[in-house]
Amino acid sequence: MRDTGEGVDGDRLGKSEKDQSWIPRIIKKRVCTTFVEDSFSNGALCQCGGERDAHGSVALGDFFSTAIVNHWDSAQHSSEYPTDAFGELQFAGASKRHSYFLRLSWDTTPSMVYTLMTAHWGLPSPNLVVSIVGGEGRTKVKTWVREVLRQGLVKASQSTGAWILTAGLREGVGRCVGEAVRDHATAASSVSLNKVVALGIAPWGLVHNRQQLVNPQGSFPAKYYVQNMSRDSCCLDNNYQAFLLVDDGSVGRRGETGFRAKLEDYISHQRTGIWGSGSIDIPVLCMLISGEASMLERVDLSLKKSMPWLVLAGSGGLADFLSDMLDNLSSATVVQSSGEGDGEAGPSVDLKDKVAERVKKHFPSEAESDKLVERALSIYQNRDFITIYHGEQEGPNDFDTVLLKALVGASKHRSSAIASPYNEELNLAVTWNRVDIAKSELFNGDIHWRYEDLEDSMTDALINDKPQFVRLFTENGLNILDYLTYGRLESLYRSVADGTVLYHLLQRRLVERLGTAACAPTSNQQDSASKVAAENIQCGPGREISLFEVARVLELLLGDICQPFYYDALGLEQISSKRRALRHASKLLRGDCLYREKRCLFPWASLFIWAVLQNRSEMATFFWEMTGESVLSALSGCKILRELSKLEVEAENKLSMKELAQRFENLAHDMFSSCYRSNESRSFTLLIRKSPVWGGTTCLQMGMGADARLFFSHDGVQSLLSQIWWGDMKRNTDVWKLLLTFFCPVLCYTNLIAFRKQEDQHQEEEEKPNEFGPGKDSDSLYGTTVFSFSDIKHIEADAQGTLSPRSANIKGVPHRRPKRPFIVSRWREFWFAPVTAFLGNVLMYFLFLLLFAYVLLVDFKPAPPLGPAITEYVLYFWVFTIVCEEIRETFFLGAKTMRQRLRVYIQDVWNKCDLTAVVLFIIGVICRMFQWSYAFGRDVLCVDYMVFTLRLIHIFAIHKQLGPKIIIVGKMMKDVFFFLFFLMVWLMAYGVANQALLYSYDPSLDRIFRRVFYRPYLHIFGQIPVEEMDVGKQWDMPCTDNVTLIENGSEPCRTESSNWLVVILLIVYLLVTNILLINLLIAMFSYTFNEVQANSDIYWKFQRYTLIVQYHSRPSLAPPFIIISHINLFIKRIIRKVPSVKIHHFVLQLRGKAANKLMTWETIQKEDFLTAQNTIQKSSDSERLKRMSVKVDGVLKHMTESRDFDHRLRALENEMEYCSNALSWIVDTLAQGSTFKPPRPPPTSRDSFLSSNST
Repeated sequence: MRDTGEGVDGDRLGKSEKDQSWIPRIIKKRVCTTFVEDSFSNGALCQCGGERDAHGSVALGDFFSTAIVNHWDSAQHSSEYPTDAFGELQFAGASKRHSYFLRLSWDTTPSMVYTLMTAHWGLPSPNLVVSIVGGEGRTKVKTWVREVLRQGLVKASQSTGAWILTAGLREGVGRCVGEAVRDHATAASSVSLNKVVALGIAPWGLVHNRQQLVNPQGSFPAKYYVQNMSRDSCCLDNNYQAFLLVDDGSVGRRGETGFRAKLEDYISHQRTGIWGSGSIDIPVLCMLISGEASMLERVDLSLKKSMPWLVLAGSGGLADFLSDMLDNLSSATVVQSSGEGDGEAGPSVDLKDKVAERVKKHFPSEAESDKLVERALSIYQNRDFITIYHGEQEGPNDFDTVLLKALVGASKHRSSAIASPYNEELNLAVTWNRVDIAKSELFNGDIHWRYEDLEDSMTDALINDKPQFVRLFTENGLNILDYLTYGRLESLYRSVADGTVLYHLLQRRLVERLGTAACAPTSNQQDSASKVAAENIQCGPGREISLFEVARVLELLLGDICQPFYYDALGLEQISSKRRALRHASKLLRGDCLYREKRCLFPWASLFIWAVLQNRSEMATFFWEMTGESVLSALSGCKILRELSKLEVEAENKLSMKELAQRFENLAHDMFSSCYRSNESRSFTLLIRKSPVWGGTTCLQMGMGADARLFFSHDGVQSLLSQIWWGDMKRNTDVWKLLLTFFCPVLCYTNLIAFRKQEDQHQEEEEKPNEFGPGKDSDSLYGTTVFSFSDIKHIEADAQGTLSPRSANIKGVPHRRPKRPFIVSRWREFWFAPVTAFLGNVLMYFLFLLLFAYVLLVDFKPAPPLGPAITEYVLYFWVFTIVCEEIRETFFLGAKTMRQRLRVYIQDVWNKCDLTAVVLFIIGVICRMFQWSYAFGRDVLCVDYMVFTLRLIHIFAIHKQLGPKIIIVGKMMKDVFFFLFFLMVWLMAYGVANQALLYSYDPSLDRIFRRVFYRPYLHIFGQIPVEEMDVGKQWDMPCTDNVTLIENGSEPCRTESSNWLVVILLIVYLLVTNILLINLLIAMFSYTFNEVQANSDIYWKFQRYTLIVQYHSRPSLAPPFIIISHINLFIKRIIRKVPSVKIHHFVLQLRGKAANKLMTWETIQKEDFLTAQNTIQKSSDSERLKRMSVKVDGVLKHMTESRDFDHRLRALENEMEYCSNALSWIVDTLAQGSTFKPPRPPPTSRDSFLSSNST
């Protein structure tokens, strides 16, 4: 078993477990160095418990010290030596899991031991420490105490993530705790398996078989044998995770109490949470079970340090004494003691007598009763830190609530009066992640919470991944706008756990920034600068991380889809160069960093990104519910998670990221479906609305980047794409009508093609009921309504980025574009539609391929001056116009930088195909112009024709039937590559062996290549030249055995001796390739077809978007006439400086009221969607069972309370009976006396009165 981590002394704990020489240098043991004779052993034993022979000569020779000492003391009569027992412990025959152990001196520094346990041993930092005191030895533990430990303590510790401290021996309470931890670990899930840590702190001199643990170099592991597992003994318990064996130099005595108390006190001053990020110190609770009178001193000392105690009344011994004293003497008064001069309150004489009486009652055999009384009185004065638990009556069910109330009660007495009395209880509930206690006790409406009270707890809940508390705080008065500043957001990113992908990405960006800040190092100094930066990071993990590193990580994950995040807060929004931004950020972060005090502009979106980057499912889902722009936010989360999964190494984390990404894609799909059902036109606006939150991107762009195929397959998205594809023409227009109009443009003015009228487009919207009162059109409240391609194209020019022509029908606000003449408008409606541009490009591309084929087959003239022909020049011009269009698409489309445009262009597979075709064409044309390379140029152009022809596949991807089949073919191509790998193995093996067996000597590389590769490949398709392979067949080919002729190129003769082996190899080769591999390929094709066929429609709809975007931005004319459009664009953009409307693909800029109203509408739809989801979830069987379980628990709780009332009534009846008897005795005594004569007779009882009336 190996452990990694940092530990006590930095680099020392970074070493491997086999090289831990630092432990003996730091941790010491104790050895008795002075033999103090035990008077009861006749000189055979020392008072330390060790035998005379076990002591060294130095201890035996110190006669002077022995003569003057009457009592052995560990501090004076023992010395420290390097420890010789540490490492890992394996219980032979009991468990495969290793435990840690360490022998240490009683005065070892607690901080060193705690750091060793958490950092090196890997024990999780506790949220609670329960130290069980008492119950030691072989006394039998009561049954109800066992149940309290098993069902109460360990179960509560599992829910809170606690450490349980006992002696760790197989006796008494320690054994019960070990068995309870074992049972719960067996039944618990793997997630909560390590939440409970059972830590044994035992005296070294009391442990049986301790010599098995001794090894000065450390044991990894040490074999520990236990003779009898069923009986109680002082052997170590195998159910504990770690053991601290405290050594005071004695043997057979308990001397660990002092060290245990110091360790408890040290832990109580440490912070909870990751990196100590919790809002409170680790709560430590001492739990007293039974106990001896000598433990009063231990209880008293810890109470003076304000350590809370929980006493199990009825467990016997000291616990019963304390419960009796505190329950029955609570009404006694405390007056000033005459013997105390320091102003402290002292006990009255009456109270002291009562305490002494109870001491004699519970400890009759104790000789020094006066000291016990003084200790008991001191404990009584600190009784506010003690909670009495009557476990035999109350039961172990709500033991976690008992622990919480005990800690809260103690904290109230030591906290300042200024602090809120409920803060400590809230902090404990957050630390233990008990939102049920917080809801029932703290957020039930009785307490008014201030923002200051919830601030620290909110940070604790965020860092330690407690989304239920985040939701609870948000619903109960915490304003997220006030809470989340840029500085606090940076602190959240600094709390990212080590080892995660996000942590490594942030550290890498931090190293880059710190390296840049190191005064521009030269190339020889770059490595050293990066090392220095890395060392700075290690000094304070994550302390230098800023928003700039976060922005760089988001830029890496989101790519070029949106603008960089947080650049506006850092003042980098105007800087486009990454190098300049890096220098500017380094300079800014070396200053005052005033931006950290500013409020975060979009707090919910920032927290959503923070949770998604850490793959926190429930937290991210809650923040998605709270953030605006829910569809786009879900798609953004999907994009981030899918990019992170590509960088993740751990298979489990990668799978969880992919699952969460798919969940967010499903949320985006379902949410948009709800919006689409509510209002079709507004949902279209939602898809193309430019988001200020997500860096100016749109839902369509983010969905494309996130590979959200399910989202694109939605009918609403496809409906928008279809409307944009057809423009102002109706979608049911036949293709033949478009083709006919394409060749005869005059037909567009007839009724051959049906166009959608503007009035018809708005008729349905105007007939809808008004949602916002009379006199207002609902569309006017939600900005642009998109119906056609022309809406998007003219959106900025005609409505200043906020209103489209289709939304110009606002009642009372005439806002319409000047109407163009019918001839111009109809011409534009037909030719500017993407479907028209597509058909024109398809037709012209077929003509281009026909021209290319004609040139290659018929009219390919020789090199100049005899050629090329006119048709070939036309072909050159045609390809030139295609190249011009590729340049326009790459460099003049979009608002990205040049590098981003090139990256986006290269990422597309079909753009790579276009680039290959153009490059091959240029090479072929250059080569064919010279006589010496004419043939090679023609060959290159022939291959280039194939590449241009394959480009047709992408063109027909828009077809509903062909598109999915093209996707299936693309998937099958991957199967072909795997098949070719197996085929090449067999082909190489058979080809080389066959050639070597047939021909003993053949140096011709041409023949070798053909017969090793080409001929075996043809065998697969049945072309087997038997006469060439089998020497028994006659072959007409002349051959020779002359080596000289063979080297000159003659055909060598076949070797006849080994021909039988050639035939056998041919049979085996055909068997494997034709039967095995070919059928394997068919099976792979069938599997791929069946797998892709079900989702082929989704794949096709996803790819359809890319094609529509491409032809939406393309000019109406096709090559070679597209050069006219290019000249027109050059004049408009360069000379006239007319801005392009198509520069943004499907982007709609909304501002002011229009943006707010659209966001409000989307929020309403999200609320309805979440309500419907909650309703479905509540109606599920699991939720019903959960609600039924809660009700049953409530009934059981009421029954328990009623049982408590019965106990109280019974006790009250007993008291009343006693009082009645006492009064009767007083009356009888006074009646018999003659001291005075009563004026009236004594009153009769009610029972006698009723009996007399009845008679």
